Parts: sequence; structure tokens; C-alpha cells
Amino acid sequence: MIKLIRNTYLSDRFFWLFGVVIGLFALSFYVPIIFPLIQAVLLLSIILFITDWILIFSNLVEVKLNRYVPKLMSLGDPNKIYIIIDNYSSFRLEINVIDEVPYQFQFRDFQMDIELGKSESQELMYELTPNIRGDYQFGNVNVFSQSMIGLVKRKHVFNEEYSVPVYPSLIQMKEFELKTMSRVSTFQGIKKMRRLGHSYEFEQIKTYVPGDDYRSINWKATGRNGTLMVNQYEDERAQQVYTILDKSRSMKMPFNNLSLLDYAINTSLTISNIALRKNDKAGLITFSDKIETTIKAESKKGQLKKILETLYKEEESQSEANYELLYKSLKRFINNRSLLFLYANVESQFALDRILPILRKINALHLLVFVFFENSEIAEYGDSDAKDVREIYLKTIAKKYTNEKEQIAQKLNQLGIQTIFTKPEDLSINTINKYLELKARGMI
Repeated sequence: MIKLIRNTYLSDRFFWLFGVVIGLFALSFYVPIIFPLIQAVLLLSIILFITDWILIFSNLVEVKLNRYVPKLMSLGDPNKIYIIIDNYSSFRLEINVIDEVPYQFQFRDFQMDIELGKSESQELMYELTPNIRGDYQFGNVNVFSQSMIGLVKRKHVFNEEYSVPVYPSLIQMKEFELKTMSRVSTFQGIKKMRRLGHSYEFEQIKTYVPGDDYRSINWKATGRNGTLMVNQYEDERAQQVYTILDKSRSMKMPFNNLSLLDYAINTSLTISNIALRKNDKAGLITFSDKIETTIKAESKKGQLKKILETLYKEEESQSEANYELLYKSLKRFINNRSLLFLYANVESQFALDRILPILRKINALHLLVFVFFENSEIAEYGDSDAKDVREIYLKTIAKKYTNEKEQIAQKLNQLGIQTIFTKPEDLSINTINKYLELKARGMI
């Protein structure tokens, strides 16, 4: 009996009905003639309530539910959650579904309302976008059912507790893999690069088309076929591609609910996957005031999973980045010339001057791509119209800040350091395009 009472809830319809009855009783003080009629209405309401309570808690009501949660959730991407409800009752039910989503989302009013006919099933879907890596604990699913009378609600609790880890964006990784590797169509954002130079791996002899390098003409094959034939070379394989993450406090800056480090982590997973798919070797290095993680560049099976598990655990540091230590570690750790994607956040010319000698030394040993971020919010603010003198001053400072960052990118390029200056949301596309460009130019 105690369990029945705990699972009994009064609906809004109940309070409206008995609120009207109470109002009519108050009216009967001024119009005594309607008092017997109101008593009858009260008795009818009580009978209706008891009938509804017996009906909703009878064996005629049976509801089944299953919730389907992905085994892994992707950071910063909408992840779909499915709930399937089956009504095996003998009549139509009005149902409220309240899912106990992980506390990280801070949902206080999550509810879905549906109607299910007799022996009817319905699939519900909602999306969750996690902004923090880690374990997310889903709780029970609470279902409140009511008959068409609708005075009483019965609570059904489905034990669907489930823990889901949130990893760097697997959805983004697979999306860009499809865009990059597809030979069928062109996708927005990914630029196909025509190779401008030679590599050392011969692929095939093909008919000459305008744009082919005339130095690749195969004269023997041309003589045999009576038409110009050229040698075609494929990209050099097994090149080392390292992702280097600066985990210092400057990378904690948030954009669209994700930190700069989270954007860099998502892109690191994506570019590592693309490199492995292109038969290159992928590796990872993270550092702040000390070297945190080192994964040697390999192309063996399980390398991507190893990188994924490592990126899952990475967190920002409160200290400053030690680039001198990074340079010494690179000399010791990487023996062959490699492609290095270094993700950092340089806010001023002064900050660049501190690390520029180290960047030049690294670039002399390897092909360095320095990736840093545009503050898109400040750029948008600087481009908006000013309404008063104070805003003119603030927007001038914003413009100066944006121009200084552009000058940093120009200076790095002038010194022969490959540079990606990008908005955080465009980081993956721009990094992949830079990788494809360097491969096409035969620089790695």
C-alpha cells in the first residue's frame, strides 16, 4: 500500500476540478439554493477520482521502456539518445517521460509528453552535446501515465542507469575522414590539392593531360602508343606526423562552451586519423611546464586507439609552457625529419617574441606548422558599429588586438614557419587542408 501511495501523483486536471468545486462552495454562501447541487458535484468528483485511481493502478495498465545510449559520446557534438515506449495497456494513455540525464548538462526541466494508444509503440529522440570530457552517468527513466480521465498519475520507474565516457569527437573524426578520403564528390571545406612535385614511389603510366608535369613524360611508352604518356607517382608514405599540444593556462580560454584545448584535442584526433589513412605515421606530444605525454609516431594497428585514450585524459595546466624543454625533448625523441602540428594560443607580439627563437630552431629540424587561434568574439565586436565615444575607444582596441594577431601570422610566414591562424570552429578544416597542401607540394 505504501508503494501505491508513493507512486500516486495528482495531475493538474485534479487541482483544476477541485478548485472549481471549492469556488462553487464559496459561491453557495451567497446563493444557498445551489448548495445541494454542488454537494452532488463534489460526490461525483470523488467517485471519478477513485475510479480513475483504481483504473490506473489495475493490471490493465502495462508500460515497457528501453533507452538506447551510445557506448561513447563525442565532445562538442550532438549525440542522439533514443527512448522506445510500448503501451501494452487496454486503453489509451497520456504519458510524461522524465529522463535523469547526467548532471553535467544541468537540465532541470527535461520532460517529453506523448499519447499512446492501445498496443502502440513510439520512439522518442533527443540530443545531448557534452562540453567536458569524462564519465557521464545516466540515471533512471521516470514515466508518469494517466488515463483519459486524467485526475491521477501513476509513476513507473525504469532502472536504466548507465555510464558513458565522453571522448574527443569521434563524430567529427569520421565525418572528415569521409570528406578527405572520398573520390566520388567534393565536400564543402575540404580542398583537393593537385600534386606539384615528385615523390619517389612510382604508381602507373597514364595518358598525358594538360597540367601534368612535362618532365614526367615517358618517351618509350609514348613511342609505343603514338600518344604522350607520363609517369604518375603517388605520395610518399610512412612520413611521421606529430601533434603537439600546448596545455598551458592560455589554452583554457573558452569559445562556444569548449576550451581551446578541447578544440585542439578534437582536431588532433581527426588529423591523426587522416594521417594514418594516408599511410603516414601519427604521434602525439603534450606539454606545459614539463613534458606530459609522448606517443611515438607509428602506423601499426591500435595506434589511433592509443592516441584517443591519451587525449581523453588530457587536462589544461595552470602553469606557463616551457618551449625550451619542448625543443630539447624533440631533439631527443624524434630522430627523423617530421611534420609537426603545434597548437598554442599566442595573444600578443610580446608572447611570440618569447618563443620565436625556439620555434625557428624546431623548424630547422622539422617541418613545423604553428597553429594559433583568432579571437572571433573580439573580431566581431571590432567590426560592429559604435554608438558612442566609449564604444569607439573599445572597438579601436579590439581592432588593434585583431591586427596584431594577423601581424604575428605574417611574421611567422616570413620566417619560413608554416602557420594556421584560424577561428576555433574552423580548426579541423584548416588543419586538414594544410596537411593535404603540404603532401601535395611534396614537403613531407
